[in-house]
Amino acid sequence: MDELVVALSAVEARRMIGSRELSPVELLDACIARIEALNPAVNAIAATDFDRARDAARRAEQAVVRGDALGTLHGLPIGIKDLEETAGLLTTYGSPLFRTHVPQQDHVMVARLRAAGAIVAAKTNVPEFGAGANTRNVVWGATGNPFNPLLNAGGSSGGSAVALATDMLPLCTGSDTGGSLRIPAAMCGVVGLRPSPGLVPNDRLPLGWTPLTVVGPMARNVADTRLQLAATVGLEASDPLSVPNDRAAFAQFRPVDIATLRVAYTEDFGVAAVDDTMRKTFREKIAALSREVKVCEPLELDMGEADRCFDIIRAQNFVAGFQEIYERDPDSLGSNTRTNYEMGRAMSLADVVWAHAEQTRLFRRFQQVFDRYDVIVSPTTPVTTFPWSQVYLAEMNGKPLANYYRWLALTYLVTLATNPAISLPCGTDYAGMPFGMQVIGAFRGDARLLDIAQSLEMRWERDAARRRVRPDLAKLAQPVPELKSIVTAAPGV
Repeated sequence: MDELVVALSAVEARRMIGSRELSPVELLDACIARIEALNPAVNAIAATDFDRARDAARRAEQAVVRGDALGTLHGLPIGIKDLEETAGLLTTYGSPLFRTHVPQQDHVMVARLRAAGAIVAAKTNVPEFGAGANTRNVVWGATGNPFNPLLNAGGSSGGSAVALATDMLPLCTGSDTGGSLRIPAAMCGVVGLRPSPGLVPNDRLPLGWTPLTVVGPMARNVADTRLQLAATVGLEASDPLSVPNDRAAFAQFRPVDIATLRVAYTEDFGVAAVDDTMRKTFREKIAALSREVKVCEPLELDMGEADRCFDIIRAQNFVAGFQEIYERDPDSLGSNTRTNYEMGRAMSLADVVWAHAEQTRLFRRFQQVFDRYDVIVSPTTPVTTFPWSQVYLAEMNGKPLANYYRWLALTYLVTLATNPAISLPCGTDYAGMPFGMQVIGAFRGDARLLDIAQSLEMRWERDAARRRVRPDLAKLAQPVPELKSIVTAAPGV
């Protein structure tokens, strides 16, 4: 019975809870059993909060029995990325500096999820401070890909993606600077939405006016993704970029006739490094898509000096976030975090001014594309997943890459434009691993993007070559000791 319960979509589970067909206690117990059975093989879960979660589930069940008004996410267990604060629950940011850190307050997004009835069951693993697209740190160890635990699950929301792919939890949160919601979603065969800046409030950014980092939802399908999103949007006084929004506009699906879509596609935005075999995979996906839509044409867009622009603005954020720690003890920061801080430390005010001006120029050119097209599509990742023991991808097609995150250009270029983007499962790549199609919407067009993505998902589900692939959970029955081999002294969970 547990197998059937954990496989329920969040939308269906919430419906069944509301109609008294499913108990929140039953659902939570099934999720905990799945976590205990499979987490030793993939190491997706960091700290757990099972006792408090069980209390919350019992209260949720009582509310249903009483006939109380129920929230959007009433009774649904959720995993919270370990970069987002959870009151009373260990939040380490993947750093040994915070291995005993228990916040007093929730991150504003977490508070909204709880207010909507979600039950926080666990934290999900991350790279140290979210730096990099390989979910591994010295506090919790490495997170393995659910299709092969010795491979990279992506990052920085890798723990969330794996927990979803293995049906440990029906919903999880993530955050995204250069692709951290989209990349692990693509590598694990789930959905990750980078919403427009400010759509989901974020009250923990030291530079609140910069749109680079967002928080948002991850799920196993688009309907579940938008259910979680709808519970979190809206104006928030602690986030200067937040905007008022009608939550119903995100929850309600408005089907789109795929045959009317105008699509611009790109393998690389003209500047990103992409593996030659991944290009072949993408071309095959585009050939199929072109037969279904009204227009499917190559993207023509000048990306300017987008790489340098992202380098500077990203480094600026690291200087704002880690100056105090670095000046006290630079060796207490991991290599990725320290590298980004030192890049920023070496930059001048003139560099920062240029970068923000270049981002503005790129933004304006990018928006003009949507005068002619409904969406832009590209691969989410430039290469199939690789071993997590390889900290990052150092070269592409035999050519060295400039730094540890240059292989993430397909997603961070879109970050600079600020448009909403979703990674949508689209069959497998050339290595038989999940392939994620990055679908990019118009400026502030999150609701329309979700409608298009859900319509594409429904169409692709009828095609064996493009439907979402699922891991073989029977193969994940055995622990993988190597995943915790980089741990020095992991805290208890």
